[in-house]
Amino acid sequence: MIKSTIRVLGSALILSLPMLAVEAAVPAAEAAKLGKELTPVGANKAASGDIPAWTGGLLQPPAGYTKGGKLVDPFTDEKPLFVIDSSNYKQYADHISDGQQAMFEKYPDSYRMPVYPTHRTAAYSDSIYQETARNATATKLVDGGNGLENYVQGTPFPIPSNGLEVIWNHIVRYRGGSVERTIGQVTPQENGAYTLVRFQEEFTFRDKLTDYNPDKDDNVLFYFKQDVLSPARLAGNVLLVHETLDQVKEPRKAWIYNAGSRKVRRAPAIAYDSPGTASDGMRTSDNFDLYNGAPDRYEWKLVGKQDMYIPYNSYKLKSGQLKYDDIVQPGHINQDVTRYELHRVWKVEATLKDGMRHVYAKRVFYIDEDSWQAAVIDHYDGRGLLWRVAEGHGVMYYNATVPWYGLEVLYDLTSGRYLALGLDNEEEGSFVFGGERSSRDYSTSALRRSGRR
Repeated sequence: MIKSTIRVLGSALILSLPMLAVEAAVPAAEAAKLGKELTPVGANKAASGDIPAWTGGLLQPPAGYTKGGKLVDPFTDEKPLFVIDSSNYKQYADHISDGQQAMFEKYPDSYRMPVYPTHRTAAYSDSIYQETARNATATKLVDGGNGLENYVQGTPFPIPSNGLEVIWNHIVRYRGGSVERTIGQVTPQENGAYTLVRFQEEFTFRDKLTDYNPDKDDNVLFYFKQDVLSPARLAGNVLLVHETLDQVKEPRKAWIYNAGSRKVRRAPAIAYDSPGTASDGMRTSDNFDLYNGAPDRYEWKLVGKQDMYIPYNSYKLKSGQLKYDDIVQPGHINQDVTRYELHRVWKVEATLKDGMRHVYAKRVFYIDEDSWQAAVIDHYDGRGLLWRVAEGHGVMYYNATVPWYGLEVLYDLTSGRYLALGLDNEEEGSFVFGGERSSRDYSTSALRRSGRR
């Protein structure tokens, strides 16, 4: 068994919140490590144990890929090295989360983790690497850690010194600048029965707007629109979000177009632990993208780095040859079409601040060092009991040089149900990156015009 590799950071690096705004940027000598012993976004570049060296990531589509079509699995001929299941998971306890261990206990006959060879496929464009290098010495946390100063895009803190910086790296990580996608969400009953909710979604990050105005949009991170396509009872409802960088200074702006009343109304409650869209109470608003939004309700502790088996290169799960019924099963998704690899992650613990309210009293994050994307998050209730387990099944969108999720899954250990978001196996094509939008496309007037039914 691989030895545990948790590396706990010294207390000098666990900075108190009052110091964050002053100490966030790193000296030039530290930043000079980027692209040398560190990758351009701050991960350890060299090989270590069973984790290979990062050599640039997966930049070219594999043979058989057609532009605009489904992603092709570049590792289709590989077989699992071994499978972790209920009979042996304790041997790997140092490399799986408490939530994953609980899944083995709850579903001893069906939950398993097929472990494949590790491929460090995550990569970003040269422009993102250049912005990240600039951020290392310029970007700072402001307002007690609730916003970013001197930031446009890229990784804000490639050499983080506290847990909040790591979380911000996940929150603002590059996702292609702009993207359109049609995806499905399911919340199966315990017996596996489900109704597919289909969304048409658009993201546009502020610097990708054709009319981007730094003075006007300085606190905007991105614009987001979500149109419900089906089922019929929900079809035509549209959510519009203006995501802000500092959501304490200027809360997230959100509006909903209701197809029944044909009216647009402000939706101030779409944040923190308010219910997610059409989620049947199975996720909170800040469970979207595994975690999003203002981090001000938690204390963030950076535990260190750890080698961990996480969902990775999940191309099989994205295959157009699969039907949704092949994936959606009672209790959890079909683990036979998942893929786990050994990767280094940042471990961060979030504990609810005194006087703050949230249904999750504690969260434990495991964030991939190569992409700054959360891979696994364990959620605890107010009694301190493990409640929900999130897994982000990531892929490298080599057609756009973007690491992102192929499927987000949130398991509820209490109810025996789960939510899966991002299903597109039965949709035409894949995500479309690089479209042009203006801020006018994300106005309430445009929202009203886009309403139908």
